[in-house]
Formats: sequence, structure tokens, C-alpha cells
Amino acid sequence: MSQITNEVKNQIKKRRTFAIISHPDAGKTTLTEKFLLYGGAINQAGSVKGKATAKHAVSDWMEIEKERGISVTSSVLQFNYDGYCINILDTPGHQDFSEDTYRTLMAADSAVMVIDASKGVEAQTRKLFKVCTMRHIPIFTFINKMDREAMDTFELLDDIENELGIATCPINWPIGSGKEFKGVYDRASKKVEIFSDTKKGTTQGEVKKVDINDPEISWLITDDQKLQLEEEIELQDGAGAEFDQELVSKGELSPVFFGSALTNFGVETFLQHFLQMTTSPLPRISDRGPIDPMEEGDFSAFVFKIQANMNKAHRDRIAFMRICSGEFEAGMDVYHMQGGKKVRLSQPQQMMASERKMISKAYGGDIIGVFDPGIFSIGDTLTTAQDKFTYEGIPTFAPEHFARVRQVDTMKRKQFIKGINQIAQEGAIQIFQEYNTGMEEIIVGVVGVLQLDVLKYRLENEYNVEIRLENLPYEYIRWIENEEIDLDKLTGTSDMKKVKDLKGRPLLLFVNEWSIRMTIDRNDGLKLTEFGRS
Repeated sequence: MSQITNEVKNQIKKRRTFAIISHPDAGKTTLTEKFLLYGGAINQAGSVKGKATAKHAVSDWMEIEKERGISVTSSVLQFNYDGYCINILDTPGHQDFSEDTYRTLMAADSAVMVIDASKGVEAQTRKLFKVCTMRHIPIFTFINKMDREAMDTFELLDDIENELGIATCPINWPIGSGKEFKGVYDRASKKVEIFSDTKKGTTQGEVKKVDINDPEISWLITDDQKLQLEEEIELQDGAGAEFDQELVSKGELSPVFFGSALTNFGVETFLQHFLQMTTSPLPRISDRGPIDPMEEGDFSAFVFKIQANMNKAHRDRIAFMRICSGEFEAGMDVYHMQGGKKVRLSQPQQMMASERKMISKAYGGDIIGVFDPGIFSIGDTLTTAQDKFTYEGIPTFAPEHFARVRQVDTMKRKQFIKGINQIAQEGAIQIFQEYNTGMEEIIVGVVGVLQLDVLKYRLENEYNVEIRLENLPYEYIRWIENEEIDLDKLTGTSDMKKVKDLKGRPLLLFVNEWSIRMTIDRNDGLKLTEFGRS
């Protein structure tokens, strides 16, 4: 292990890397834009759906995202604010892309959960939250859209606690909602923060802070609002959880903030508190034990996402990696553990959605994209350490929907194979072949049905290949653990299908869950598993 220099240590201390998760349409992408506005990374925020201004969200870059107004891939954005260097991972909100969100959370140190104040916790938030709790990472809650009619504040907090099983601690408290929304009360400083309208939130706006006991307060909020605020705060002080930084760090207590991303109410307050309550990059688990970025001087990183064709003109492929320790320099040679050889990391970039800038240096905690000539897979480890190690892998989710894929024009065989393989390597789809046949019959497995639409769209738009999808009735997939099993002699059920994955490993597809148990009973010693190993 090489010694870490003070300069590298100081750079890593400044880093904060977090993911934003939410139900679709809770305002996550808008909140991301407002962070960038405060960081000076953009001058004017564009409305996500292009209503208020003609811009699309800065972090949505795929054509299909712009058409549907949803995020289907995770974007990576970096900006500086108040001496910190912040990496934001914006994740898809739609449940059909929860696998991409899971992989993204592997690269984050904490998560910001955005909740719509009028709807409370929605189905998708529940699923994504479970993913966070699997990692025990700190979760911060931003209750958005207070400029619209909202649920009762206590109901919202109860909703989070009951639905997600995590204690909450409101750091500030809203004064009114909808047209009556005046601002928030900061519980620690006992000051009311009043906001001026910010022209649909395209500028930062002024924040006025007034002590709750200052006579001037009566000019800013009504007597009824002041009385209601005092009563609610007294109730919360008596019954609510106290703020406890240790519990926040363990992911057992979520600090809650209120505001409106669209009009910029409460966004900067949230950002300031968030930076104080989070830590710089933490140690990561490897097969050599924890790798601490504050002690490990060697460069190390793992790949958590691969994206093809971010630039249509170049047909390129980018491997996104989270740097876990040390300093990255453009063009450096690193050892690729899974490939078993040294590789040069070329064209290193940081993203602002589809806008990119080449970088020369990056540090532990940063997210970078490097050109991938087709050698990287999700979960790969790269390091310059002499005493080599591998970071723990990222599990593959079992697909729940299957379809047979056929190309319309058989002359475009080459583009079809290339396209479907590249999209599969990104991890959004899994490809299987019928047992004992070649690539002419391909079965695609996905976690969410919407991914089939994205596959069809991308093959047509990026590879110029038209396909027909035929949905299959299978719902369960099992990998065969025992390598010695002869697939030809395997006795199954009538609703079972034998397939193999891209690495030639045998799998079984089933329509009914009971067929899995029957197949195990009929074949002595057969071992089936739900998760594939990446």
C-alpha cells in the first residue's frame, strides 16, 4: 500500500457523492437542476417537461426520455459549492429501471429521497428505499411541491415512518402549503425563512430570515399561521425523534426538509444542512478487507454502469466508475482485475448529462466515465496497488419478463447482434439463447416491461435495426449451480424451458413457481439459484 499525500487526502475530504431517488414525477430532476444552479454549473434551470421554458431537463439526455418526460438512465453530474465537490447520481424513478438504480446506489455514499407533498410515499419510493436499506446508507428526505396543496405535515412524517420503517426528524417545518405557502421554520435557529418568488425558480431568489419572536414576523405571516406553527412545533418537540447524527449515518434516522424545487424554496437550506450531515467518502469492502480512502494511497475504482452511444456521432461506449481511493490521472495505466491485465484509461470525462468535459485529475469519491473498447463489465475492479484486491460484486437481478426477439430484416444480422450485445453489457437487459441453437433465436429477460420498449427504440434509433417482440409466459428464472448436470438428461415440467446465457451457463425458465420445486424433486442433487453471478 502506498502512502497517501496530504493534498490527495484534502481533495477526498471535500467530496460528497449521493444519489437522488424518488417516485416518477416527484420533482427529482428539477431538484437536481436547482443544486446545479446554486453550484453555478448552469445559469438557468429549464423546466423538466419543457412547459415553462423550452428546455428539457439538463440530466435527461436520451431521446426517449425527452419524448416521455421520464429518466430511464442514471446521469452523473458534478458541481462545486461552498468548498465542497459534489457528485450527484440522478437515478430513474420508474420501477422498471430499479436495477439501474440499485447499481447506482452502489456508487453513492448517501441518498436523497424526494417525496411529493400531496401524495406522500408512493409505491416506487418503497421499492427504491428497500434498496437503500440493503446498503445501510444515510437517507435524507426532501418533501417537495409545498407550493401546491399538501398533505398534513404530521401525516407525511407518519407515512414515511410507517411505509418505509425509518424514524424521521424534521430539520425545518413548513408554514402553509399551496398558495398559502410562506416558507419554512428552522427548528435549530428558531428563525422563519421567507422566500420571494423566483420567476418559476429560474433564478436563485432571496431568502429572508426572521426570528419567530421578532415583531416583523406579523408582516410576513398571518397570526393564524404563526399560532398553528407554534402549536405544531410544540407537538413535534414533545413526540418526535431527536436529531442524532450517529443514527443518520447508520441509515436509521432520516432528516426531513420541506420546500419547492420548482420555485427554489428551501433548496439551498437543504443543501447546506446536507453537506454538514454527510461524510467524505467511506471505506469500501474488498477481498483484502476494507479499503479506506483516507489511508490507501493507490488508485482503485469499480465499474457500476456501462452506457453505449451517448454520442450518436461516435457510436462510443462509456464505462462509469466510482473512484474509491487515490488519485486518478488521465491516461494512467491500471490493472484490470477481471481482465487480468493492465489497461490505459483513456478519454476520461465528467458528465453534465450529455455535455462532457475531459478531465486530467479526479479523486476518491468522484465518478468518472472512461472510454470502453468493450473490455469492461459491471462490477469490475481497477487498481494500481501492488497488493491487488477486488471490490465486492454487484448482484444481478432475476428478470421477471421475457420476450422472443426477431429482426425484421435478416440482412442486418451484424448490426442486430452488435446492438443487442452492447445493450446487454450495459445491464439493462439479459440475453438468453435457446438450448442447442445459435443466435437466430434470442430470448430477452428484463426486470421491468418498459425496458422492452427502450430496447426496441434503441435498436431502431442507434443501430438501424427493426425488431419484433413476442412476449413469453415465463416469470421465473433459475441458474443451475452444478456444472456436472447433463442438460439433455434433465427431467423437467411441461412449462419449463432450457436456455443458456451469454457465457454459455445453463438456465431454466418456468411459467409456474411450483414447477421449480417439481424439477428439483425429479433431478437428484440439482441445485438452482435465483441470482446470477456477474
